[in-house]
Amino acid sequence: MTEKLKIRGGNALKGEVSISGAKNAVLKLMAAAILPKGETVIHNVPELTDVNIMLRVIEDLGVKTKHDKTAKTVTIDSTDITSITAKYELVSKMRASFIILGALVTRCKEAIVALPGGCAIGERRVDFHIKGLEALGAEIKIENGYVHAKAQKLVGTDIYLDIPSVGATENLMLAAILAEGSTRIQNAAQEPEIVDLANFLNAMGADVSGAGTSEIVINGVKQEDLRPIEYTTIPDRIEAGTYMAAIIATKGKGLIKNVLPSHLTFYNSKLIKMGANIKLVEPTVIEVSCNQRLSAVNIVTQPYPGFPTDLQALAMAMLTTADGVSIITESLYENRFMQVPELRRMGADIHQERNHALVRGVPKLTGANVKASDLRAGASLIVAALMAEGESEIEALHHIDRGYELFETKFANLGADIVRYNDESDTLNGSKMDNSKGSVNASI
Repeated sequence: MTEKLKIRGGNALKGEVSISGAKNAVLKLMAAAILPKGETVIHNVPELTDVNIMLRVIEDLGVKTKHDKTAKTVTIDSTDITSITAKYELVSKMRASFIILGALVTRCKEAIVALPGGCAIGERRVDFHIKGLEALGAEIKIENGYVHAKAQKLVGTDIYLDIPSVGATENLMLAAILAEGSTRIQNAAQEPEIVDLANFLNAMGADVSGAGTSEIVINGVKQEDLRPIEYTTIPDRIEAGTYMAAIIATKGKGLIKNVLPSHLTFYNSKLIKMGANIKLVEPTVIEVSCNQRLSAVNIVTQPYPGFPTDLQALAMAMLTTADGVSIITESLYENRFMQVPELRRMGADIHQERNHALVRGVPKLTGANVKASDLRAGASLIVAALMAEGESEIEALHHIDRGYELFETKFANLGADIVRYNDESDTLNGSKMDNSKGSVNASI
């Protein structure tokens, strides 16, 4: 049975939406929670497929976990670790789980971790992870699809990353926590999720400084210096950017709650250039609105604090009906224009050449049957369907479920005409879909 979304576009989204905990932060906190012995509690955990996969990864290590979905907390008791292997059938489903390598090798002196999987957005090799671990003193073998790392003792050193890889920065931070001496990661990633991980590690007794800059310094501590803690995950800046895009693209008005505006500075500047209105209402609440046709802008994705690659597809959807011609350059991943053919099916005028896309604004999009190819492409198709005239169906929702908590409910609360249904039974959670209006049943 295949679940699909049915969306009837044309409604200006209005109201308010509360942003969940950051997927790209909480997954790394869960991996880091195996470093101290004892019970760590992480709050503001979104209910996502990726969270469930990470729970299974660490449970396979012998770690005890409890996921309270109502309270949005995860409890991780890492007093005992009985296995050093992270299996292919789990790691291959989600790239972020590869970060368990650094945590395992520093705590257990050995780790066997499958090479990672995740969204098919382009080549994302693990060379920087491996070279960094070897610089710290680990012996690495790669065979049969697994990375086998051993290190009786890790020793701090200077590590320079050729590119500011988020995953490599995080993996090396975790590995260096219990290393002897001091480690400097130069050309480090600067994303807010890196800062959140550093704050988490410091709260449990680690010594990390410089997170959020291009140079991170980790002074190694002893295992007995680490203690379990309670910690609250930062809000998801990409989820916030998604709802902002949807409200603006439909010429609506809404409040985005539980957001840290400083995490979206560059993105917000582009939205304002397009013609959106963005106002800070409270320190963690912003108001977004738009009452005019958007204007074309040029966008180049860059590592943080530049324009986020995770919001590139959302921006493209918005610009499909903007006044003028926009050029979008994807500088990070070679396959991150996978939404282009689907947007064309909805009437978008997009010409793609390698990592450049020329988007010529059209008067309107029209509803069509489309398929999500990855997480962010799927989100862009939702926004496009909300903009479009008529009805759209979106399939391959498992990609979207990886990164957006209760997204159809949140969109419905903003006034979207959206329903998730099963294409065999035409039902959602046992409730019949109202085909005459395409609306969400009130019981959802």
